[in-house]
Amino acid sequence: MFKRWLKFILQAAVALSVFPAAADSYVDFFRAVQIDNDSAVSRLLERGFDPNSVSEQGELALALAIKERADRVAQRLLQDPRIDIDRASARGETALMMAAIHGRLDWVERLVARGAAIDREGWTPLHYAASGPDMRIVTRLVALGARIDARSPNGSTPLMMAAGYGDQRNALALLGLGADPALRNARGLSAADFARQTGHDALADQLDAAAKAGAARR
Repeated sequence: MFKRWLKFILQAAVALSVFPAAADSYVDFFRAVQIDNDSAVSRLLERGFDPNSVSEQGELALALAIKERADRVAQRLLQDPRIDIDRASARGETALMMAAIHGRLDWVERLVARGAAIDREGWTPLHYAASGPDMRIVTRLVALGARIDARSPNGSTPLMMAAGYGDQRNALALLGLGADPALRNARGLSAADFARQTGHDALADQLDAAAKAGAARR
């Protein structure tokens, strides 16, 4: 009896080592993503785990890796032929949007080189870049053809997001690149209003002045 039981235990241990899915591969996968364990991720991918999986928090694996600066894992996921580079999470966020808002210019370039869409309906990578810390990503996306006055579902533009949430240099860069400071969103707010609501009064005055100058030229 004891020998049969020992044999069963040994067989179970071997099965778990050969088939990680039997030991909750979903949990293992996302734990490996967060700690940048590319070898563990590779093993799971080679055994059929979907690289486009979504975490319990609703984050796509590639976007999560980029956000967590798990660069080895992100590179491994990017190389997987099954990766859907433009897949959006339940919140509508793509890997490029995550790279943009977290100031990952290196990953913006890699994703674009892999064919990531610069523009999309609703919230766009430029909205996210404008809300982030790196002006270079804003200018890069515009240079690549991003719509500078793209409208979110509530009518907000990247300039509004920059004025209210991002580095103030993002707003000045967008203004210099031709963003329209006179536009208003569904709530009737302009970029200057966004700036003023967050205590950026000097920026708000610049945006108001730019809007008035644009109206005078028209």
